[in-house]
Amino acid sequence: MYTIKFGTDGWRARIAEGYTFDNVRRCAQGFAAYLYEKGLAEKGVVIGYDKRFHAENFATASAEVMAANGIHVWLTDTATPTPTISYAVVAKNAGGAINITASHNPPEDCGFKVRDPFGGAIDPANLQLIERLIPPDMDGVKHMALAPARADDLVTVFDPAPDYIAQLHRLVDIEAIKNAGFTVLVDCMWGNGAGWFPRLLAGGKTKVVEVHNERNPIFPFMTRPEPIPPNVDDGLSYVTKVGADVAIINDGDADRVGIGDENGNFVDQLRVYGMMGYYLLELRGERGPIVKTISTTKVLNKLAAIYDVPVYETGVGFKYIAPKMMEVDAMIGGEESGGYAFRGHVPERDGILAGLLMVDMMVRTGKKPSQLLQDVFDKVGGEYFYDRIDSRFDAAEKTAILARVGAAMPETIGGLKVIDKITIDGNQFIMEDGGWLLIRFSGTEPIIRVYCETMHGDKVQAILDDGMRIAGLR
Repeated sequence: MYTIKFGTDGWRARIAEGYTFDNVRRCAQGFAAYLYEKGLAEKGVVIGYDKRFHAENFATASAEVMAANGIHVWLTDTATPTPTISYAVVAKNAGGAINITASHNPPEDCGFKVRDPFGGAIDPANLQLIERLIPPDMDGVKHMALAPARADDLVTVFDPAPDYIAQLHRLVDIEAIKNAGFTVLVDCMWGNGAGWFPRLLAGGKTKVVEVHNERNPIFPFMTRPEPIPPNVDDGLSYVTKVGADVAIINDGDADRVGIGDENGNFVDQLRVYGMMGYYLLELRGERGPIVKTISTTKVLNKLAAIYDVPVYETGVGFKYIAPKMMEVDAMIGGEESGGYAFRGHVPERDGILAGLLMVDMMVRTGKKPSQLLQDVFDKVGGEYFYDRIDSRFDAAEKTAILARVGAAMPETIGGLKVIDKITIDGNQFIMEDGGWLLIRFSGTEPIIRVYCETMHGDKVQAILDDGMRIAGLR
């Protein structure tokens, strides 16, 4: 029997290989048992899905299992952004959520994400508990068909949009954005973000132009719906064609965001996180802790020192960020992948809200993205540069790679003196300029990542090259 392992956000696998209807049902049974163990079953569960192959049918299969376990299901009536599903948990006072999505993974994959009663990621210890509760075969799985489940009021099909839209209006001045007169390009990456910005910003002077806004599970013009180059290149080519002031790029389930400036240049997610921190601290005058993974920008550490707020660094993934945000009442939490969460909302990545806040930053200042980025660099005393290399590896080599990197403590990396090493998640080497090199394994795919950030743009490649050598990949 196929062994189901939960990674950063839940379980992901290749459709029709590991990701089958039976295995999805096993996952749902495990989550049902978890809800009972935690005393949450009577609160019910929200179930949503993305636009991948058969996603709506996998969601139905999950709903049928939950209903057979006597757990009421609110099943979304259409493909729905992850943050909207998460907010629905709060709006319905549910015990949690199941989200059928593989987010930014390749088109061959699908996933099974779970969420807690606050709409946030479930912490690692409880993810392991869910894993243990998954039955080894279908003999342990309860099931009832959707039609009788709906007739018995065990499944309610609903539209989660109105509650979520009302929440967005509480968090950002959407009317001001509507009336600003900007042209906003939105690359939906063939995913769940399609239609949301036109709906939110209709009726004013601001114009929204969408691209890649149909359902297409093979994700043309990109290797995967992840908002980083080269996947964003086709979308960004429209910026100058339509005269856009900004590009907002949402991944397949719209919980992450990528940004393009008014010239069609990609603004990497570390720089965007720095801009988000600056926006909240400087332009909105907010104060509170910042939560960040070790794989994101040190610009936030500098901003935190300037504005006298604390910073908490975690391992990679919202299963670490969300609990920490709740613990310290963080102003913002985020990660290198373009996932940002905000106080007063759910402790969950929200690529739609983040996109709106980027445009709100432009409204408040009258500046374009490139100018806003320069304001941030001026504030922290210089420009920061980032890059990353992803490499597939032979699973048999993982132990040797871990040992090799764990033992490494070079005197210099990329010609810069190494002054510290942090092992919160992977191995991060801190350099004399405040920059860093991180080597870690992905929590969702058989990939090893080598990342760096530095104030020396001419040293980025040398730092990454040294990182690849340390990992034994060159």
